[in-house]
Amino acid sequence: MIERIVVSSQSQGGLDDMVSPVFGRCPIYTIVDIDLDKKEIKEVTTENNPAMGAMGGAGIQAAQLIGNLGAKAVISGNFGPNAFIALQQLGIKIHAGVFGISVKEAVDQYLAGSLTPVTGPTAPMHAGMGMGMGRGMGMGRGMGMGRGMGMGRGMGMGMVTPQPGAPMVAPPPTQPLSREDEIKLLKDHLKAIEEEVSRLKSRLNALKEEDK
Repeated sequence: MIERIVVSSQSQGGLDDMVSPVFGRCPIYTIVDIDLDKKEIKEVTTENNPAMGAMGGAGIQAAQLIGNLGAKAVISGNFGPNAFIALQQLGIKIHAGVFGISVKEAVDQYLAGSLTPVTGPTAPMHAGMGMGMGRGMGMGRGMGMGRGMGMGRGMGMGMVTPQPGAPMVAPPPTQPLSREDEIKLLKDHLKAIEEEVSRLKSRLNALKEEDK
């Protein structure tokens, strides 16, 4: 039996890329078709995330993209409330808390059955725009990171418009992260930001060399 899973990825996508700590605003998704019977990977492709720089609703847009790709499950470090609700309405299994490993390692864990779907959003809830829209920890408006490498704060609990015939799902209660989990999440976000800055600097230097 072939099943498609999607893994949020940090840079170029593919099995060697790292799992992104964010879902809705990651730059690219790695699409992996797996054979559940043989426990092996059959095909790997990538899909750029057009919602990465969205002014708002990135989680919902990203979830719709995942649904259009025909995925049965999605893996990422973190899911905000809107993304979680939208994915839940589409019947997609949501696997969070995957940090610091490659896409290949995440897929292997999925095949081994060691990833358990979450039952609620994993991003902390905070009022206002906050850090989730890139105005606090985010990379700003011109650094290529879009508006959201932050903590996912300010995504809100607004209801999602479901597909025709799909039931409305009430937002599930969100448990605040423990101090240790929040520290880990912040470190993972910082690492992702530092890696993106390094990539951007390398590209900028390469362009400058071409102009010489």
